[in-house]
Amino acid sequence: MIILGIDPGIAIVGYGIIEKEGSKIKMLEYGSIQTDSNLSTQVRLEIIYNEMIGIIKQFKPDEIAYEKLFHQNNSKTFINVSQARGVEILAGQINNIDLYEYTPLQIKTSLTGYGRAVKKQVQESVKRILNLSDIPKPDDAADALAIAICHCFNNKMKDLYKME
Repeated sequence: MIILGIDPGIAIVGYGIIEKEGSKIKMLEYGSIQTDSNLSTQVRLEIIYNEMIGIIKQFKPDEIAYEKLFHQNNSKTFINVSQARGVEILAGQINNIDLYEYTPLQIKTSLTGYGRAVKKQVQESVKRILNLSDIPKPDDAADALAIAICHCFNNKMKDLYKME
């Protein structure tokens, strides 16, 4: 099974692709989609959408896992990231891929056993679980791999996390 993990964003979208065979998990690819803040929102959304479609076409994931957003103090940022997340979800939906979402607490708990783990602890877990020599960069890509791994670890209960 191939799983695409997405760390939503508008400036930087992290993605991580893993393959699960039995109890083995291996990293296939990771990276980020970056958009320039000087571009209009609609152009940035188009870039994200087109890049997402390209990643989906190349790796043909069976499932996509996204991080749930939580509202922060900056409403403008939250709205822009929400719009971008919608485009990222749409890319999976129109390709008939099963979509799942996890909160930051669920991701941290799945990877470290501790829901208040700091970013460095989660990144070290990603490195260890995937047997990587270094922590993936940028941080958004490491976060996306963490989301994909979280989905693997919750596979038996994944229907609880399916987007409706």
